[in-house]
Amino acid sequence: MERLVNYFEHIPSAHRSLLLVGGITIFWLIESAVPLFRFEQTEPGYRKWHHAGINIFFTLTTVIVNFVLAFLLLRTSDWTVQHGVGLLQWIQLPRWAEALMGLLVLDLVGAWLPHWAEHKITFLWRFHLIHHTDTYVDTTTANRHHPGESVIRFGFTLIAVLLVGAPMWLVFLYQALSVVLSQFNHANINLPRWADKLLGLFVVTPNMHHVHHHYVLPVTNTNYGNIFPYWDRLFGTYHAMDGRDIHYGIDTHPEVHEHAQLGNLLRIPFQPYRPPVGESAEAKKAVGA
Repeated sequence: MERLVNYFEHIPSAHRSLLLVGGITIFWLIESAVPLFRFEQTEPGYRKWHHAGINIFFTLTTVIVNFVLAFLLLRTSDWTVQHGVGLLQWIQLPRWAEALMGLLVLDLVGAWLPHWAEHKITFLWRFHLIHHTDTYVDTTTANRHHPGESVIRFGFTLIAVLLVGAPMWLVFLYQALSVVLSQFNHANINLPRWADKLLGLFVVTPNMHHVHHHYVLPVTNTNYGNIFPYWDRLFGTYHAMDGRDIHYGIDTHPEVHEHAQLGNLLRIPFQPYRPPVGESAEAKKAVGA
């Protein structure tokens, strides 16, 4: 355990970059070999590299925002440790328990909570909406976040670090897991039932997260999890749905020029608000709404 702590305490920037690029590459290859949806066969307008290019642009803006604001994360973490602030500073635990508790709380406050809030608060939804406009969800969708959303999520991460009293090795470990698992659970793959059940005991799987990208309410407001699958079950926001029945995108922006042009995507948060259309009463009844 100490070797793990030491590694993430001094993890080189090159290794962190490799996690991002390597994860996208590996899951890209897997989903190309065994895809859930063959978009090139079912969607006449699908252009793989154009789609990937838009998402990679947003990945780069996310990296830039986090890089520019990284000093705040470092100072917050150092301050909590030096002043004994936060859960892990108040409770003495073995390293493995410290890592587990820290990751659970960081995931809840730094990922699940802002994600839930972005679906409930109109101002936040305006930025998060860009993530949901993707009609061809795959591993590159993981970081399709408007720069404004990247700032919002960074703010929640700071709060999570403060509450946890997380040392930097734990913050880096959390960020590494968050990046890789987000790429995994967005990947255009469908796990066999046995694999989904087994992995689903520990992490959010593609089978679970794809449901969140269904294009209409009430399904869109379910399965907010990023790393751990427990929060949605605990807070009653879990929903199961067969992957083949999922229709990606968002009902407020169905036109191609609205969800597949970079300029429009950047402007969406500042355009007039469009309330979600939602499913018909009969469809809502079918999903237990």
